[in-house]
Amino acid sequence: MGFRCGIVGLPNVGKSTLFNALTETQAAQAANYPFCTIEPNVGQVAVPDDRLEKIAAIAGSAKIVPTQLAFVDIAGLVKGASKGEGLGNQFLGNIREVDAIVHVLRCFEDDDIQHVANKVDPIADAEVVETELMLADLESLEKRVPAAAKKATGGDKEAKAMASVLGQALELLRDGKPARLTEPKDDEEARLFEQAQLLTAKPVLYVCNVAEEDAADGNALSAQVFEKAKAEGAEAVVVSAAIESELVAMPAEERAEYLAELGLTESGLSRVIRAGYKLLGLQTFFTAGPKEARAWTFPAGAKAPQAAGEIHSDFERGFIRAETIAFDDYVALGGETGAREAGKLRQEGKEYLVQDGDVVLFKFNV
Repeated sequence: MGFRCGIVGLPNVGKSTLFNALTETQAAQAANYPFCTIEPNVGQVAVPDDRLEKIAAIAGSAKIVPTQLAFVDIAGLVKGASKGEGLGNQFLGNIREVDAIVHVLRCFEDDDIQHVANKVDPIADAEVVETELMLADLESLEKRVPAAAKKATGGDKEAKAMASVLGQALELLRDGKPARLTEPKDDEEARLFEQAQLLTAKPVLYVCNVAEEDAADGNALSAQVFEKAKAEGAEAVVVSAAIESELVAMPAEERAEYLAELGLTESGLSRVIRAGYKLLGLQTFFTAGPKEARAWTFPAGAKAPQAAGEIHSDFERGFIRAETIAFDDYVALGGETGAREAGKLRQEGKEYLVQDGDVVLFKFNV
């Protein structure tokens, strides 16, 4: 399981520059004018995890396969997008297809880079995008809720649940709040709410794009964004797209030293991934053997068969048991043999909740 994050923001905030750096490609044309990105570029990125290399070394794996995530660079949005202004309709359609929104906000001053509003104000920029998403959801729900309510009067149970949960979302939007604050009262409402694919129901990660000198600690502008994120229950990280671009051009062995000189211990990519994982409630389990060591992403709280299904649907359908070793035990005891001898290899059944870092061998029969 990977996850698909749509990189959004106003024109010229550094979206495409960040995308190019994160995916180590130049697939997106980074240029100093609005709408240089018209078709959404998609980049698959390996998720860095030093645990995988340790597991591979112990298992003597010939190949290392990290888990992947996708970044989608989506065209810049302007005020009026919900009514089709600029590339509005296309922007909104692309947003519906992603799992989370990575909202890049300009938190740096640079007279050479035009800002669409001729001022640097990340909070105002965020509100422009949020308002357009809210207006699009509002227009949709003002049609759907009355229709569901009408069907509910005829005894349709699903329509009743839909009218309830979407009605709650509609009231939030009318109050200027995103639909993700909706609280479904049961599993059925949660299912219907998810099916509604509301734009403002998607989790948000704010990425504060700062100048190089602010990459370690941020600045006054990024501090405002962090306060906003905290109030909303969202996530925020500080990244310098300029630094990430420089890292891409460097030999891998020189990157750590360069980051250290800037007072950084990791790249912006790592910070974005960690925040994204937290935002979406994702975790990682591992499989290891002589042929390969591989990382797999799964939703926190998944039971063993569901996690097995991330490898192949047959594993979930024919699940028998999971032979499981905690990562710390795997490393401390030198792998599977040592863990088995020490009694740290556990036989887990269908109700087992897979833990982050578990090294697992699934037994199945189809």
